[in-house]
Amino acid sequence: MNKLLRKVAILGTGFVGSSTAYALINQGICDELLLIDMKQEKAVGESLDLIHCMDFLPSRTKVYTGSIQDTADVDIIIVSAGPPPNENQTRLDTLETGAQIMNDTIPRIMKSGFNGIFLIATNPVDIITYHIWKLSGLPRHQVIGTGTSIDSSRLKTYLAQVLDIDVRSIQAYTMGEHGDSQFAVWSHCTIGGKPLLEILDEKPHLATKLDLDDTVEKVKRVGFEILKRKGTTYYGIGNALAYFTTQILNDSQQILPASCILDGEYGEKSIATGVPGKISRSGIQDIVELNLSEQEKQLFRHSNTVLRNYMRRIGY
Repeated sequence: MNKLLRKVAILGTGFVGSSTAYALINQGICDELLLIDMKQEKAVGESLDLIHCMDFLPSRTKVYTGSIQDTADVDIIIVSAGPPPNENQTRLDTLETGAQIMNDTIPRIMKSGFNGIFLIATNPVDIITYHIWKLSGLPRHQVIGTGTSIDSSRLKTYLAQVLDIDVRSIQAYTMGEHGDSQFAVWSHCTIGGKPLLEILDEKPHLATKLDLDDTVEKVKRVGFEILKRKGTTYYGIGNALAYFTTQILNDSQQILPASCILDGEYGEKSIATGVPGKISRSGIQDIVELNLSEQEKQLFRHSNTVLRNYMRRIGY
């Protein structure tokens, strides 16, 4: 009998990688989970700790450690290796370190025979996503960054708190860089299917509670508020990575904000940036091109210009 196993590898078992691993086994998302880290003992320690969860879980995941050479037959490699920004840095300031890690690891992964999907969280995630795509030689749909997924979730969470409504009743995106130049797509934000801008016009008292510009700034800065208090963020992005993994393995066709490599969409080429994408078993099956307002188009171009200016630092 042929047995089809769902295999996932995590490259980097720091806070983000270990939180992702914990989310994966708790939700029973994959059958096998391979942990890889430059510090082998760290990966071994994490795997032992995770294995001891199995007696208390409804399903069993085989968790083990290995090397890059063991990635040939995995379905998804989750890339979380890299340093978090310091308190006085932005995510973009970690670029050179993250790029050097990818220069060392991605060619060796490809040499192993890997032909699955890269799912990337290493910051600055948009540029690292593009860099991994170039290093790997894979089709663009097989290289996905988490992009503005966590930012979009933070936006929805904030709106839910202000409007006193379940977050799952809100449809909202931020687009562009996962960083300071991102913007909220207010023209496509809906509450229970009704446009938010229409609701604010009809209910002026809500507009006094919800300053749109201030909301975007809060979304941009909340990651650094967490960083100041506990050193870095990992639970939110760990669950986001687990969620992406589920949608890929289940061929869900769900549309999620992600860092996608553009080839003409939104009039952009040779860049990875945050846009809505349809997730399938093959990766990004389609990129959704929203009809942005003129102001939003300008904000999107500005955000991509910021990314391109930093991309030059590593030769793009």
